[in-house]
Amino acid sequence: MNRSAREKFIQLAWNAVTKAEDLAQEATRYARNGERDKAEPLAAAGTLWADVANSYAAITAVLPEPLPELPTAGTDF
Repeated sequence: MNRSAREKFIQLAWNAVTKAEDLAQEATRYARNGERDKAEPLAAAGTLWADVANSYAAITAVLPEPLPELPTAGTDF
C-alpha cells in the first residue's frame, strides 16, 4: 500500500503521542514512589515527545488532501 504523506505524518504523530503517554505514566509511577530524581527526566522527555507530536500534527494540518486519480485511458500517460 502506498500511503500519502499526510497518512505518514498522522502515523508519526500517533507514535509520538504514544511515546509521550508511556513516559508520563512512568514518570507518574516514580513520582508517587517519591523518586523525584527519576521522575523529572522522564517527565521532561515526555514533554519533548508531546511537542514532537504537536509538530507532526501541525505539518499534517497544512498538507493538501491527496488528489483524486485522474483518468488516463486513451492518453499517452
